[in-house]
Amino acid sequence: MTLVKFKNNTNNALLPGFNDVFESIFNDTFFNDRLVTRVPAVNISESADHYHIELAAPGLKKQDFKISVDDNLLNISVEQQTENNDRKYNKREYSYTSFVRSFTLPELADHANIEATYQDGILKIDVAKKEEAKSVSRQIELK
Repeated sequence: MTLVKFKNNTNNALLPGFNDVFESIFNDTFFNDRLVTRVPAVNISESADHYHIELAAPGLKKQDFKISVDDNLLNISVEQQTENNDRKYNKREYSYTSFVRSFTLPELADHANIEATYQDGILKIDVAKKEEAKSVSRQIELK
């Protein structure tokens, strides 16, 4: 959901400050911190022989991730223990202490051939396609 603010150029003499009230509520950090999504963003792409999933999760370690496949469902979860540090944050947008993302794999995905790497805050998962799913290209002769 996106909040769209409309600038009304008309003079609201009957309701002065009405817009200011809503402006201050939605700009308050209490509300903004709760509107920020608490699951990492994902990019999903496909090549000739693989499905690719990239999950942006900065600030985590390889050990924090648990990746599993149940039937046709790929599950990515993180359960991170909170550390007691003396730092007081003014704004904190990427505090993934726990989350679960699940993806239904296509029927042509090879569940036995899945590889995952985590580098520079990006979790990359490559799911191989079964042989019958790999695209075959050939040249068509014009008659």
